[in-house]
Order: sequence, then C-alpha cells, then structure tokens
Amino acid sequence: QVQLVESGGGLVQAGDSLRLSCAASRQTFSSRTMGWFRQAPGKERQFVAAIRWNGDRFYADSVKGRFTISRDNAENTVSLQMSSLKPEDTAVYYCAAGGTRYNTAQAMQDSQYNYWGRGTQVTVSS
Repeated sequence: QVQLVESGGGLVQAGDSLRLSCAASRQTFSSRTMGWFRQAPGKERQFVAAIRWNGDRFYADSVKGRFTISRDNAENTVSLQMSSLKPEDTAVYYCAAGGTRYNTAQAMQDSQYNYWGRGTQVTVSS
C-alpha cells in the first residue's frame, strides 16, 4: 500500500506560478512511475505530467513548456512546478503512483496507476 498526500494548492491569478508537492509513504517509491492528473468540475480526469523511475518526463500538450515535474527519491516526493497559469488550469490536482517501466502511453493513462492521493485544489482567476 502506498499513501500519497498532496500539498501546495491554492488560489492564484493568471500568469502566476504554483508548486504542488506529493509525499509518498513507502520506499518502493523510487521504482515507480509517478503522475499528476487533474479534474475540473464537470469534466473527466485528465493527464497532466508523469515521471518514470529513471527520470523520463511526459507532459500533456496543454501544459508543455509551462509545467515541470520532478522527483526526489531520497525524500519520497514528487513535485509539479506550474508557471504561467491560466484559468483553464483550474482543477483538483491528484498525485498518483503506478508501476515500473511504463511506456509513454501507459504513463499517460490514469487506469495504469494503482494509488491516488486525495487531491489539492488549484484555482486560477483571470
């Protein structure tokens, strides 16, 4: 069992930056693909970013160039640095832990992730 706890959400203005963090409970963290997903009201959950055990990163087209995912295996944390935020980035952001050695398609699918945090709200005002 892996427990994930997100932090760092809040209310910001368009163009601002925000950093989300996710703390994982187990040492097997370092071998897992970690992902960030988001869900806006009335919409399906969508992929945002993922990072594999070896540091390979994947991003949704909508956030590429604005968001950066990183991980610290010594601290069992994964972060999402968000810049140039837009109102359409408003959503609940979820951290997720998956398996090892995911290919690109697997890393972007929420069904491939076994463990989820409770989410943190990000609201971007115009």
